[in-house]
Amino acid sequence: MFNKTYFGFTLFLLTIEILIGKYLHDNIIRPYGGDFLVVILVYCFVKSFLNKTALSTAFGVLLFAYAVEISQYFHIISWMGLIHSKMAALLLGTSFSWTDILCYTLGIGLVFTVEKTRATITYR
Repeated sequence: MFNKTYFGFTLFLLTIEILIGKYLHDNIIRPYGGDFLVVILVYCFVKSFLNKTALSTAFGVLLFAYAVEISQYFHIISWMGLIHSKMAALLLGTSFSWTDILCYTLGIGLVFTVEKTRATITYR
């Protein structure tokens, strides 16, 4: 069942990510804020189309983000022959970072906290 609210958040976060990528070239928001927000964006996108629990969706998105990051460690983009593709580099990334793993974890932590708080308020 399509969820307009989550899809609205998806579009909002996508816009923020594009603006960060295009206009911010700093040492804090672009490298860390973008990674923090991207898992929230993916979570909202998934929740737009799937009516799964917050825990299962958050866990799945976090595993997906970890898998993408681990693929960077093993230079999967090179193995696939896509090292010169700007789109592949943008979507898959090119370098592994433990800091990215931390940002993904914190982003999903915020998602889960918000969802749990929202559920508590809704069912009072």
